[in-house]
Amino acid sequence: MPKSKRNKTVDLSKTKKHGLEGKKELYKKIQSNVENYAHVFVFAVNDMRNSKLKSVREQWKHSRFCIGKNKVMAMALGRTPEEEYRPNLHKIGQVLVGERGLLFTNQSVDEVTNWFQSYSAGDYARSGNIATEDVILPEGPLEQFPHNLESYLRQLGLPTTLKKGVIHLLKEHVVCSEGDRLSPETARIL
Repeated sequence: MPKSKRNKTVDLSKTKKHGLEGKKELYKKIQSNVENYAHVFVFAVNDMRNSKLKSVREQWKHSRFCIGKNKVMAMALGRTPEEEYRPNLHKIGQVLVGERGLLFTNQSVDEVTNWFQSYSAGDYARSGNIATEDVILPEGPLEQFPHNLESYLRQLGLPTTLKKGVIHLLKEHVVCSEGDRLSPETARIL
């Protein structure tokens, strides 16, 4: 009988799933890092951008960052005092909830905490982010925009008109206030 062509599975993505091998590798990597480094820190990541994490890794080449499934990382450290790999590591495993990662380093605690408290990286405004300052567009010409964007700015809610090929804002417009959550429209304006 001929083989059925309908029963073939087709992979839609070219990336392979890590599965059990990836989890075992992360488990071993965390336990070897516990052996090699003096301190373990848990850090939280909000809306992580790969380029930002890459720059932090460049600045902390002497240390190791581990980001993976929280349950696998907690199992590698130990979830209970009886299972823990080293004394008191089960306490770190209990904190791994949400978007968390582990930093293994030989640097002093003060140096690490001071650096991470002072570190901040700018990013473009995206919807859902919280505004850090008030943004108000003054009345008058908006020369930074080309004339063909006038209809698009009007769609975003800006009161604009076109005068002699230059976009003019008819009245002062408050784009966002400090502490507000950005909508998709305000993020596009910014």
